[in-house]
Amino acid sequence: MSDFEIPLIQAHALKALADKQSVRSCTCSMGACTGWESVPGERWPAAQVSRVGSLRAFDSFGPEPTYEEFHPHKTRYDSPDAPIAPAFFPYNRCDVFTCSQCDRVLLKYTEYGGYYIDDRVRAVQADLVTDAQPEA
Repeated sequence: MSDFEIPLIQAHALKALADKQSVRSCTCSMGACTGWESVPGERWPAAQVSRVGSLRAFDSFGPEPTYEEFHPHKTRYDSPDAPIAPAFFPYNRCDVFTCSQCDRVLLKYTEYGGYYIDDRVRAVQADLVTDAQPEA
């Protein structure tokens, strides 16, 4: 499936997907991932996860997604209680995965630094998902 065929998942659909996940124990190497965690390729459980959609809009002619973050309660990027706001960075660059072992919903994006490339993962907690939008 190409990037253009992956369904775009909106905030309400992400929340619904996370709401229906079970709490089975998992054998994957992801750990809790309640906040953003660096996950090297050998730790990513590729055999157990499936990409189910994306929070990224694949519009090559539209504006680039914002780098603005959403932290109305003074959380930080890596805070476990930071809101999950698909319209804001880094969520607007994420793909959405589910684990076949535990049904968890995982977000994954690639951070491109000056001298490194770093895959980062966060587990979705339904109560943290918000449909907040950047100010125009």
